[in-house]
Amino acid sequence: MTLSMTQPDETAATRELANVLIVDDVPQNLVAMEALLARDDIRILKAASGPEALELLLVHDVALALLDVQMPEMDGFVLAELMRGSHRTRDVPIIFLTASPNDPARSFKGYETGAVDFLHKPIDPRIILGKVDIFVQLYQQRQQLKSQNARLERALQLNEAMIAVLTHDLRTPLSAITLCADRIRDEIGDGALARTAQHVESSARRMARMIDQLLDFSRIRSGVIRLDLANHDLGALAEAVVEETRQAFPARAIEVSVRGETLGHFDSTRVSQVLSNLLGNAVQYALGSTPIVLEVDGVDVATLRVRVRNAGVLPANLVQRIFEPFKGSFHQSRGLGLGLYIVDQFVRAHGGTVEARNVEDGVEFEVVFPRHAPR
Repeated sequence: MTLSMTQPDETAATRELANVLIVDDVPQNLVAMEALLARDDIRILKAASGPEALELLLVHDVALALLDVQMPEMDGFVLAELMRGSHRTRDVPIIFLTASPNDPARSFKGYETGAVDFLHKPIDPRIILGKVDIFVQLYQQRQQLKSQNARLERALQLNEAMIAVLTHDLRTPLSAITLCADRIRDEIGDGALARTAQHVESSARRMARMIDQLLDFSRIRSGVIRLDLANHDLGALAEAVVEETRQAFPARAIEVSVRGETLGHFDSTRVSQVLSNLLGNAVQYALGSTPIVLEVDGVDVATLRVRVRNAGVLPANLVQRIFEPFKGSFHQSRGLGLGLYIVDQFVRAHGGTVEARNVEDGVEFEVVFPRHAPR
């Protein structure tokens, strides 16, 4: 028995309190409407005139406004038009209440001023209670959604800040691990311990790439990526990235070809990372010993194109999602799945596009961006 008595109060306490504005120049009508609508999750705001209602609307957020049409100085239609003209109150639902005979012309005028309903006095209490309940529930649901979105946004910002801090702090010990492994290899030469040191160094470099990807992901999500645009040679840049990849993966054959004029105006650091991520992805997923091919195409006067091709097949269910974060890797042990997402974001920042597709001799990624990237 005790539980059933306290439960309604607990439910009401969890609801968002909603303000309902009643505007009527007859005091008895205000008192009657307030008594009719009184309940725990509603606060009644009463105004005897249009100017008084506007003052209340400047202070309070309102779930619903019940406006009497016939009032001196400022009638309900004028008040509704003023409410619709204000950014703060233009979305407040309005129900007109009138004692005048049913006149279609007046009803149309009410709807033109933004009313959601037009009720004639005397009003059936069940009708007004039902309509008020609907709009109060909608208001409470909107407030709950706003609160949930705000909490999620704060949590997302906190997570991104933690990622940025953690990845930044991981760089120092990781650099020490890489340097120590490299020194051990130099001092020992060949042997089992040297091979172990090489594995340590390889794993440390792989972790460093993951950290770089997490930092880029955090910057992209925070909207702080800025492009340092300057004149560069995409062909020469591709050759340098290919050489770095060959050194990191000496067992994998990589071919590069350059056609046309490859000079452009772009961010060389970001474009280098695009090429490096595409080549790294190709190295990870290439099948057999077929060489990976990187083509730079500068034949078109307005655009620059890059194609990276490797032997293999792209799963059909991944083609449309491959550039989404954490979905670009269909083997979880091979990376975070951020490399292709970063490629897509950096290419978009240059005003370009990137596409993945299956071709006759394997998988191909094609990047197209303007020769002169927009600022």
